[in-house]
Amino acid sequence: MHPAFASPLRRWLHAVKPASWPKVLAPAILGQVLGAMSSGTFDFAAAVVGLTFAVFATIYVVLLNDWFDADVDALKRRMFPEAGSPKTIPDAILPAESVLLAGAGFGVMALAVALGGELFLPGRPGLMLGAVTGLGLLLAYSAPPLRLNDRGAGEFVEALGVGVLVPWWSAYAQSGELVSPWYGWALPGLALLAFASAAASGLSDEESDRRGGKATLTTMYGNRVARRAAESAAFAGLIAWMFAVRASGGEFPLIPVQIAVLAAALPWRALTRESPHALTGCFKAQGRYKTALHRLIWGASLALALALVLLRLAGWA
Repeated sequence: MHPAFASPLRRWLHAVKPASWPKVLAPAILGQVLGAMSSGTFDFAAAVVGLTFAVFATIYVVLLNDWFDADVDALKRRMFPEAGSPKTIPDAILPAESVLLAGAGFGVMALAVALGGELFLPGRPGLMLGAVTGLGLLLAYSAPPLRLNDRGAGEFVEALGVGVLVPWWSAYAQSGELVSPWYGWALPGLALLAFASAAASGLSDEESDRRGGKATLTTMYGNRVARRAAESAAFAGLIAWMFAVRASGGEFPLIPVQIAVLAAALPWRALTRESPHALTGCFKAQGRYKTALHRLIWGASLALALALVLLRLAGWA
């Protein structure tokens, strides 16, 4: 059944795209672990604040991005009627006004969670300011007058927001420490992984984005360069974690990083196998390519987080 004819609950579930949530939740979970490693303790209330904020902020981003991109999405649907999953606004799954209001509402709820964290978690000044900055990045990314995603800077903004700001905010909410060596060891690699995801995200929209006037990595340099950038950034992110082990003198433990690299190995094989087929207009192959890349990024991030927790529980870190 087409989502436009489904129940209201199913239409909203389609609109908020739960399958895409790990893009933000995986860095947020790793951030919680980095915060706990930094402070040496785990605060359950801080974890609730951090992860609730991440969920609300993700829905805010998904809905408002659909609203800001409705015209380009509609153009893609006209160009390729059978390509990709149904689009929330162009395919009349939800009215544009409802998407806008719901997105703004979840943004307000995310800020309310951040404010509650600053007021009730001791020693977290500036938590609200960090949340405002993070949510404001979406407006710089998608909204006029900046619309950085249309001007060739979208991949860098996403790498900054998803790969640095989200895990840092989550770590700060957990630990109350603005700066920690743990952040410096883990976040550069995570930022590179986030850039890899952002570089690949424009592959399936290349032709419609180009006709719609959007300047993305794919529209400016082509499909092949975008794929190479995504693969190189993903590989560099894993290498950055390995380098951090050496640069930290072993304080950033080797075993969790090795486990993260192992978790990335199988998706990496699938990624390189699909890469030659993920050409312009090959939407199914591009879908498989991005699925493999996401499994690599999210799997490696969550494997690192889990291994750090187990190491700490075993008393080895």
